[in-house]
Amino acid sequence: MKLRSKAAALLLLALAALLLALLSLRAGRAEPPAPPARPARPGELRSFQDVLPPELWIHLAVVACGNRLEETLVMLKSAILFSHRKIQFHIFTEDSLKPEFDKQLRQWPDSYTKKFEHRIYPITFSVGNPQEWKKLFKPCAAQRLFLPVILKDVDSLLYVDTDVLFLRPVDDIWKLLRHFNATQLAAMAPEHEIPKIGWYSRFARHPFYGSAGVNSGVMLMNLTRIRSAQFKNSIIPTGLAWEDMLYPLYQKYKNAITWGDQDLLNIIFYFNPECLYVFPCQWNYRPDHCMYGSNCKEAEREGVSVLHGNRGVYHDDKQPTFKALYEAIRDFPFQDNLFQSMYYPLQLKFLETVHTLCGRIPQVFLKQIEKTMKRAYEKHVIIQVGPNQMH
Repeated sequence: MKLRSKAAALLLLALAALLLALLSLRAGRAEPPAPPARPARPGELRSFQDVLPPELWIHLAVVACGNRLEETLVMLKSAILFSHRKIQFHIFTEDSLKPEFDKQLRQWPDSYTKKFEHRIYPITFSVGNPQEWKKLFKPCAAQRLFLPVILKDVDSLLYVDTDVLFLRPVDDIWKLLRHFNATQLAAMAPEHEIPKIGWYSRFARHPFYGSAGVNSGVMLMNLTRIRSAQFKNSIIPTGLAWEDMLYPLYQKYKNAITWGDQDLLNIIFYFNPECLYVFPCQWNYRPDHCMYGSNCKEAEREGVSVLHGNRGVYHDDKQPTFKALYEAIRDFPFQDNLFQSMYYPLQLKFLETVHTLCGRIPQVFLKQIEKTMKRAYEKHVIIQVGPNQMH
């Protein structure tokens, strides 16, 4: 079985190397770096991205406390590497980390810094005891519950945990907002694909959404709808506004919850299931989807879109496939060729992971990265170099 797995991985590596060679030959020598951006002359047309109004930007939020600086920067890097539209980063962090975030982001090359703006916020909780909220589950994680209250001028938002990596443009998950019906105001993926062996169905001592609960590590939100909604609840017979509901809900269930703010979100959407859009597991792919055998069918078909390395797998050797992806993005030099400096080395690293169940399905992890890189490469060759110069 191990020999077959290794043979399959070697075949995949050979095919990718062939693809890289063909693309390189196709481009010939005509692959100059993009010229630096300059102001448009009077009457000169500028690209759509250059004049994109702020209301059309993607808004991405993250909460980082403790030792999560590097992890957060790698997540933000993955968002910028593959995305097309401009992104507004909303970074919530402790005072001690603010200067380093600002310094690191400003050191990125101009060709990438022009694709985003960032704003750094303090950790604040508008209701209840701040120390209670701050210690709920992980340091500062409960901050995400207050995003609709803090970001009053933001219409829609994508929240992700620090241990998330984008393997395709953020634009693609942002488009799922269009799939919301008239009552839906947030979107998450299931906590487990097989309810009978999921954590919530076996151990939860509180209400939870659906048959397996939802995972809040990747959460798409229409903040305008959240701020205006009245939520059914188990506290009073009438509806409550989002902010008014949070602390009473926590007080009622605090002795029954294990996963902190995620449990509170499950309780909220248990009572308001019509408000939640559930997206497939490929948008929040975790070790549970492969460490006991592959169980995310969407990822098998489409590839992983958003990787969620919970369980600390980026920083130990328990799931080397996840660690390899994290290190490949972390160590990628911004101005290098994505195929040569990320994709090809990544495949070599994957050869060392075939002894694990996750490592035996490299195509699941590589499919979307390959598509994204191929689109970016072809766009560069055909649009910037020009079809008439290609051989």
